[in-house]
Amino acid sequence: MQLTEGGPARGCVAPAGGRARLGGRRDAPTRPSAVPCQLLLEPQGRSGPENMAVDVALLERADRMGEAFLRLYRFDPPCLSLGRNEAAGGYDRAAIARRGVHVVRRPTGGGAVWHEHELTYAVAAPIVTFGSVRQAYRAIHQRLLTALRFLGADVALAPDRPTARPPVRPSACFSQPVGGEVLVRTRKLVGSAQMRRGGAFLQHGSILLDGSQEIITAVSREPHAASGATTLSAELGRRMVWEEVADAIVATWDTGVTSPNLPQPPPTSIAWFSDPAWTWRR
Repeated sequence: MQLTEGGPARGCVAPAGGRARLGGRRDAPTRPSAVPCQLLLEPQGRSGPENMAVDVALLERADRMGEAFLRLYRFDPPCLSLGRNEAAGGYDRAAIARRGVHVVRRPTGGGAVWHEHELTYAVAAPIVTFGSVRQAYRAIHQRLLTALRFLGADVALAPDRPTARPPVRPSACFSQPVGGEVLVRTRKLVGSAQMRRGGAFLQHGSILLDGSQEIITAVSREPHAASGATTLSAELGRRMVWEEVADAIVATWDTGVTSPNLPQPPPTSIAWFSDPAWTWRR
């Protein structure tokens, strides 16, 4: 998914202006509102259903309470996440079972992601915090770009393009840029997706540290485009670990308060993301 306009800012605020389109709705430009961004660090990792349930819980709090969050986390065990509207029939469930691959369907759109050697981030905030969802998409990527440059990566934002239709056939998130992502030359280093609920939005995504996304091709029934991904370790010529990248994001984001109390999702939400009827629904 891609959005346009916006830029870097401090805390959880970005410049206003422009219009946005997400999920068939249009957002009138609004003046951004300063909301303290709570920092949530989870280096220990959670399962796919737990991670998706936590992100949705943060989105609900952002909508209900007007709070803003930056969450940095990982998946344990490694997990394949499918976009909300992907066609699950394009994946070979027998091959997935033989390999012992864990699968979860995200609440956000976009293509499949293999979560293993990576740092996953999530931002949940009132839309007014950034002005619009389009501005939020680009502003968040701009901040991640700043952190990656701090680490020495030669990164840039992909040129903006018209909003692409969400993939319904199997489609790896990192197969190609669609506009606004963080690239090293023409290869994607960060892939993200969004959703909104009421007056708030959730954006989460993956920063590839090492490894590859090739397992997506291995468990697919249909051919995929050649991978357009790269990793931070490959680009910097040294092994990058979660803690170092998280420290760089925190240092350049200017979040403010670190929250010791991560909102716990209700068991019903974890059960929803664990339910095969949701995972394989399309």
